[in-house]
This record gives sequence, C-alpha cells and structure tokens, in this order.
Amino acid sequence: MWISNGWKDYQLLDCGGGERLERWGSYILVRPDPQAIWPKTSPELWRKYDARYSRSSSGGGAWDKNGLPPSWQIGYRELTFNVKAMNFKHTGIFPEQATNWDWFSGLIKKAVDEGREINVLNLFAYTGGATIAASAAGARVCHVDAAKGMVAMARENAASSGVADRPIRWIVDDCGAFIDREIRRGRRYDGIIMDPPSYGRGPSGEVWKLEDEIAPFVKKAVGVLSDDPLFFLVNSYSTGLSPSTMEYIVASSLGKDRGVCVSGELGLPVRESGLALPCGASVRWSAK
Repeated sequence: MWISNGWKDYQLLDCGGGERLERWGSYILVRPDPQAIWPKTSPELWRKYDARYSRSSSGGGAWDKNGLPPSWQIGYRELTFNVKAMNFKHTGIFPEQATNWDWFSGLIKKAVDEGREINVLNLFAYTGGATIAASAAGARVCHVDAAKGMVAMARENAASSGVADRPIRWIVDDCGAFIDREIRRGRRYDGIIMDPPSYGRGPSGEVWKLEDEIAPFVKKAVGVLSDDPLFFLVNSYSTGLSPSTMEYIVASSLGKDRGVCVSGELGLPVRESGLALPCGASVRWSAK
C-alpha cells in the first residue's frame, strides 16, 4: 500500500462505522466512507466536530456545517489548497493522492534537472491537485475536466500555490474528445495522469462506466504519449476493478518491454489505530 503520510495540515483521526473523522487544518469533519466497516477505535473523539455529512435514505445527503466557513486553506509541502464543504461529501482534495504527487514530482524534477522540457496531460483533473504538483515540479501542464466549476477551483488552487503564472493550459472539455483532437493535432505528452470517474454521463447522455470504458480509454490516451515518455498514472476508486486488473490494462497498452508498471492500493494513516485506511488504487508506469 502506498500511504500518504507527509501531511501536516490534514490528519485522519479515526474511522469506523462507515465514517471518517478528519482534521482539515483547524476544522474537524465527519464524512461517510463505505470502506470503514469496523467499529470506531475511540468513540469519545467523535463527540465534537465542525461539520458532518450525512447520507439521505432517499439518495444524496447534506452537510451540517455548525458554523464552518465557506472555504479555508491547507498546505502540503510547498502547495496550498482551498478546501470547501462541497456536494456529495467532497472537500475539493483527495489527500491520499499526495503519495502519487510525490512520486511523479520526483520523476519530473529529475528530468528537468537533466535539461528536458516535460509536458504533462492531466485528464479528469478535478480541482487540480496533480496539476499543481506537476507544475511546481517544473512541468508544463494541460489540465482537462468537463466541469467548468472544477476547473475554476483548480485555477484558484494554482493561484494559492503560486503557480498561476506558470505554463498551464486550462481546458473545459470531454476528456475523450480532447484526446481525439490532440491526436489529430500531433500534440504529445511526456507524462499522463488520469482519475476517471466510476460512473458518469456525457454532455449528450452518453453513459460512462469505468469497468467498460477504462481499457479502450487508456489505449486511446497512449496515442498522445511522446516518443520518450516519463510516466503514466491511472487512479481508480471503483471497487469493481482490482489494482492487478488495472495494471494489466496499462501494461498491455504501453507494451511490456517499454517500462516498469506497478499497482497498489492508496492509503491514509489512522492516528488512533495506527493502521491505514484503503482509499482506492493506482497504477504507476515509468520509463526504464
């Protein structure tokens, strides 16, 4: 398991009973988590919190914010992110992804130090955590997401992190359609990051189900890799895809002799139990 243990402004205090108890900067949040099916380690800790997201029996859910501000900031290493109590229990940041940020940032920095110009494509880029980490490491980044509001929030995070004036292309578009156009234009990227949703609908009602779409989508994305690629990263939060299945998809699309491909679960350390909460999976491919 790849554990994101470099945070100072975020901490998973406890988890259990289908929920997480988290510290985001100065604020304590309670959010649902279907993986945390064991009993809470320290029930007394859960008595005080600043906001709680509760699911509705009819679907969806809502925040009880208890005076929580509209937004606030947390830092990770040299990066600064804006946190908000958003729809569907989200906060705008997936803290478990920090271990991936560290991984590809090291590859980018090494390549830049060797005199290479590194171009990175971030697909399904959400609020830009990976975009900002790659930019801070020295890459030129193309950030693509179909949701205009998420791209706007990503730009806010870039400004907060001091990388707004660096070469980042902000694209509001369907990721598949964008790749098709990039192939026709002949544009190529040295690194690709993707965090596709488990389920979604396109602008014309197209249905996206990750288990059905991920293999052809990865193969399509390989078509915009440069002749000397640096890395390829795929994230998944779908329980229907094992890390090994995702690894085979990526490895077979890139070619078994082209680089090194590994997969694993992402995790967050739990303060009270000393264990780690599973938080999805990633496949990491890097050049030999």
